[in-house]
Amino acid sequence: VYDDNILANMGFAGDVSISSGRVKIRKRFLGWANFIFDTQSPFFDKPASEVVSLIVAGPRLKPNESNLSLAFDNFWNNTAWQHGDVLTKLFQTIVMAFLGTLLGSLAAFPLAFMAARNITPNRLLNQILKRFFDFLRSVDMLIWALFLTRAFGPGPLAGSGAIFLTETGTLGKLYSEGLENIDNKPREGVKSTGSSTVLVHRYGIIPQIVPVIVSQTLYQWESNVRGATIIGAVGAGGIGLKLWEAMRTNANWENVAYMVLLILIVVFLFDTASNALRSRLMGAQHR
Repeated sequence: VYDDNILANMGFAGDVSISSGRVKIRKRFLGWANFIFDTQSPFFDKPASEVVSLIVAGPRLKPNESNLSLAFDNFWNNTAWQHGDVLTKLFQTIVMAFLGTLLGSLAAFPLAFMAARNITPNRLLNQILKRFFDFLRSVDMLIWALFLTRAFGPGPLAGSGAIFLTETGTLGKLYSEGLENIDNKPREGVKSTGSSTVLVHRYGIIPQIVPVIVSQTLYQWESNVRGATIIGAVGAGGIGLKLWEAMRTNANWENVAYMVLLILIVVFLFDTASNALRSRLMGAQHR
């Protein structure tokens, strides 16, 4: 008993809170209260076997909606856990990282050719672009996100822009260093046939630089999935903002653990997929 409230702890099964005019039931799933269905759902407090039976072949609980659709809707719009909003924000974070990395690599690729001394023999242009890359990557992604949030307002546009600026500098430096370390013999061989500059780059340079481009770009995309979560906390959108909001209440630590677990799963999956894709593409380059 606590003041005018009575709390009955049912252990791992959940708890019941009774106050004046209100009874609150929390049924635990793996230690998380009302994780699948909240108390407003007609599936709440039903055994898993009964829920499956209702979804597969049971009578409709709502005449105009199938039980499968109703169960998904109740799960997606769970008021306690907000699965739909959390998963949507997580997907937003992944897209934000992908878009920022893609645009950064597309911008860095041509600039790297102009920054490489052995490709563009203009020392002033080389130095200007290399210092430009240094400037972009020396400003932390979080700082770019703060600037762009003030400029464009909170949301994924600011997050994608922050990743784009950082990756333009990082990938531009990596690509240009890769170009400066290529073997010049294939390039000279293609040039000796009288080929145009475009063909010399295509057949004498690109095949040598592709492994570096693929490897570094995939690694940066994987890293930016984590980075996008951090910059989301300053208003750049995605699951980072929702995670920060849950932490600020200092009460929804179960929701915080849920979102952290989802982020860890996504990072693990991207790390595995990125490593597999890099190994496959690099192996294809050496065959």
